[in-house]
Amino acid sequence: MSRRNFLFWVCALVALPAFAQDRPPMRIILPVSAGSGVDTITRASSNALAKALGQAVVVENLPGAGGITGTQALVKSRNDGNTIGLVSNNHVINPSVYSKMPFDSVDDITPITVIGTTPLIIVVNPKVPASNVKELVAFLKAKPGAYNYASSGNGTIIHLAGEMFVEEAGVEVRHVPYKGVGPQVVDLISGQVEFGVVALPAAQGHLKNGALRAIGIGSRKRTPAAPEIPTIAEQGLSNYEAEGWFAVIAPAKLPAPEVKRIHSAVVTAFSDPDVKANMDKQGNVINPGSPDEAVKFFRAEIAKYAKLVKKAGIKLD
Repeated sequence: MSRRNFLFWVCALVALPAFAQDRPPMRIILPVSAGSGVDTITRASSNALAKALGQAVVVENLPGAGGITGTQALVKSRNDGNTIGLVSNNHVINPSVYSKMPFDSVDDITPITVIGTTPLIIVVNPKVPASNVKELVAFLKAKPGAYNYASSGNGTIIHLAGEMFVEEAGVEVRHVPYKGVGPQVVDLISGQVEFGVVALPAAQGHLKNGALRAIGIGSRKRTPAAPEIPTIAEQGLSNYEAEGWFAVIAPAKLPAPEVKRIHSAVVTAFSDPDVKANMDKQGNVINPGSPDEAVKFFRAEIAKYAKLVKKAGIKLD
């Protein structure tokens, strides 16, 4: 047994005694790095989910290739109801970004539910002399091509949201892709890059301690979690709108009873008062839909992002 697998099962077994022992722990695969918005959401709800499932849970981050690495691991897992994943917009963007995909983003999974949405915000390093969109645009236009914006990876929703801002603002900047939100935020804080887009849950702590400064939120409306942050649209870029979402998926052909069991547990977990308070604090809007609605949503999002990716001219091997 590898050291990684040994640690996986040690962590699982430590949590197991509180639950029925007729099932192994639920493995939750996150195709994102630690510290990302999806990671923050998952860890805030994992205890409530374990309680709702009556089953221990183990969260495993498997970032890489815009989420393909982790999702491929999920696709290859047994469809016995003991492995699920939390994915975001990247899951439906990848088919348009990559020339070859190791799986089909709809046919090779079982969509369980689209849980809700999360705000995306544009942030700057505090050394950048800008506190709003007008000032940031003026700063960037003063030296065309001299500054950088960071994303969590090529072809991600963070990348697309950044490209949308660059296009709307009419500025010339260099894109610097990172391997996940964690490294992206580290370089934003250190000043290696001037600005970037991040999910609000991943940035809140850095905004509070002054390590980053918020310029605007990508949603059409301000969020109650940070009402002081104006939208990008209300600051003059009226066509700008970028928002993240997160969903639960499982391996393909998951038996109907397991789909129902997991869906019910997710709904229950995100209805927990403590989880709801945490989600409100992060600015997430929770509204879990049905499995059938999730399938339709994924297909519609694939078509929507195909147009955006083509317009942005993003294509990876």
